[in-house]
Amino acid sequence: MSDEAPAPAAPGVGVEEQSSVGVQVLGYTVGLAMAVILTAVSFYIVHSPLIWTPGIPMGLVVLAIAQMGVHLIFFLHLSTGPDSANTVLALAFGLLITFLVVAGSLFIMANLNANMPPMGQIMAMQR
Repeated sequence: MSDEAPAPAAPGVGVEEQSSVGVQVLGYTVGLAMAVILTAVSFYIVHSPLIWTPGIPMGLVVLAIAQMGVHLIFFLHLSTGPDSANTVLALAFGLLITFLVVAGSLFIMANLNANMPPMGQIMAMQR
């Protein structure tokens, strides 16, 4: 009998996952394959006549959200387990800050656009 302590595991990694490296490599390989496929499909959608031209941006948004999900699950190991509660809260806070910055920038630009005089008046004031 040895009195050695078990090797420390990363948060969110169980003992059974820690012992099998093959499972981790398989997960990373599947995630990489899905990310490459989603990227290739997005490039194909842009250059193909299969999708109605005004619908291409929405298709790209759907593929981008799917790819973010692949990255979160396969590479950042985001799960619903109790060990990843802090990761989920940090992600939610990051999304909130990003939304506030983007929404605030759009609000400021719309306000400036509404309150700026037309270009002809600006050019007349400079003369």
